[in-house]
Amino acid sequence: MQTNHSFHIPVLGVGYSVNTPVKVAKYGISSVISLVDDRLAEDLREYYCRQRGEPFEPITDDDEDPRARRFTAYLNLVGTMVRESTEQVRNAPFTGESEIDTYCRLQPDDSPVRATYNAMQSCPDPQERDRLQQQLRDAVRPGSVDVNIMVKVDRDRYRNGEKLPPEYADAMSALRGYARSELESSIVLSAGFNRRLTKYMEQFDDFQADENGEFRKKIVLKVSDFRSAFTQAKMFARSGLWISEYRVESGLNCGGHTFDGDGSLIGPILEEFSSRRDELAETAYAGYAEAVRKRTGSAPPQPALSVTAQGGVGTAAEHSFLMRHYDLDAVGWASPFLLVPEAVNVDPETLDKLAAAGEDDIVSSGASPLGVRFSNLVNSAAELFKHSRAREGKPGSSCPKGYLKFNSEFTEHAICVASRQYQERKLRELETLDLGPEERRLRREEIIEPACLCRDLSGTVERNYRTGRYKEDATPAVCPGPNLAFFDRVATLQQMVDHIYGRLNLITRSDRPHMFVNELKLCVGSLMRELRQAARGRGSRNADELRKYRDNLIAGIEYYRGLLSSLGSAYAEWKASIPGELAAVKQQIMQLSAAEPAFSTPSA
Repeated sequence: MQTNHSFHIPVLGVGYSVNTPVKVAKYGISSVISLVDDRLAEDLREYYCRQRGEPFEPITDDDEDPRARRFTAYLNLVGTMVRESTEQVRNAPFTGESEIDTYCRLQPDDSPVRATYNAMQSCPDPQERDRLQQQLRDAVRPGSVDVNIMVKVDRDRYRNGEKLPPEYADAMSALRGYARSELESSIVLSAGFNRRLTKYMEQFDDFQADENGEFRKKIVLKVSDFRSAFTQAKMFARSGLWISEYRVESGLNCGGHTFDGDGSLIGPILEEFSSRRDELAETAYAGYAEAVRKRTGSAPPQPALSVTAQGGVGTAAEHSFLMRHYDLDAVGWASPFLLVPEAVNVDPETLDKLAAAGEDDIVSSGASPLGVRFSNLVNSAAELFKHSRAREGKPGSSCPKGYLKFNSEFTEHAICVASRQYQERKLRELETLDLGPEERRLRREEIIEPACLCRDLSGTVERNYRTGRYKEDATPAVCPGPNLAFFDRVATLQQMVDHIYGRLNLITRSDRPHMFVNELKLCVGSLMRELRQAARGRGSRNADELRKYRDNLIAGIEYYRGLLSSLGSAYAEWKASIPGELAAVKQQIMQLSAAEPAFSTPSA
């Protein structure tokens, strides 16, 4: 009996979803744990061991392989807890309010489990009722306990002043920690391509298919466009590695780090995935089969390939449209779950701020030390603390964890641009430059904007569980996507799932734009920001790249116009509202083009 949900919960910062599987996997919901902070994983392992009355043996820095072993130990514990809680759900009595009732009620209305559950509830025959209940018990299975690695966050490690071998770097050791765990799930690789990490994956049998073509551990690639997916699929295939899922994410209409690419919009991107899906699978399989044949002497069966999407989806209509029109296998819902304490870690203060946040409170910022735009809540405890320290003349963090040490501008060994060590030196350098008052002010803001995300994205866990060395002064950061501004209330897990499946509407505002339109507006805002930077001589794109960005936005608008004209009467509301919004945005782009010398006049 099929029980899979058609949504998953993507990674939410570092600490927000670090134990989400413990909360929701028993209901068949898949979610993703971030593998950045091994100390956080160790703190939570200690917490759960104490809670369970089990001995806790700490893995200290003196261990030969502490980072990998901490992740392995934590993931194994999470796996054990998920198996136990799933078994409890399976064996619960059907009372109407028990966990097995919840499991069944959370399922989509068109799922076999939901149909069987409804039949069982109305069945008058005790024997038939017992049979149906057993059928439902047999159908209970947990959601997947997946993990995420940002592949470029791969800081080299040192011990006693000596650089350790590459496999001890952060991404490499996180991979090893997952590979050696007992989990049968997926690893989500995001934020680019890391060749040495890919080669390293070849060493672990769990990433290789068994004799039936099944994988104990699947590889999921988070991508922003088809070209990236196609290129990386061939690279992985040459290493004998199969990408089981391509997770397409809107570059700007999402939380955490944001990437706006070349102005291509998610609708046309998903259209390309839909039309070229078979080509992607066949091309990847050709390289994969050849690599496996060289290693084993025989060609493997062609594995399954999934395509999912995430970023900005906020209504049941958008969810179901993405699934049907683009033939997706699932849709990711991330930021709305920040308002569901049953599913994620969020401390009460941050929860209240998220529920009250409007569009002006969730901004694209320079808070990430990685130099990538970061979707940020402007009044989080982390942001308030950061700015107060700067006003006191004490900018920058003490850098207690150091996962984002990548700058060697002033030092032999890399440091973090959010650190006090870096920012004080950079500010002193600023004083030596011949700049006008306004440019000096802007440069200073850019220097002090990066925040201590390593510590602060774990702050909500430290507040909730009283764990970690910073719990007394934890200042949580949070990185919701812009879509969260349209959700204004704390929700239960049942309410949020009902919202996803159209059984309930949690959005009370009538002015929320369609996810496609909202992404388009975010891209125009990004283009305007790039133009302002270019005017200062600080832009990251040349004139040709800016024109391409603009032209891709206009092409996306025309795609959406054609898409809407092809839809039937079931989408009358969209066909009535979206064209006007598209026309307004196009007019804004045209006016911007006419005013900017970098642009030639676009065609109408």
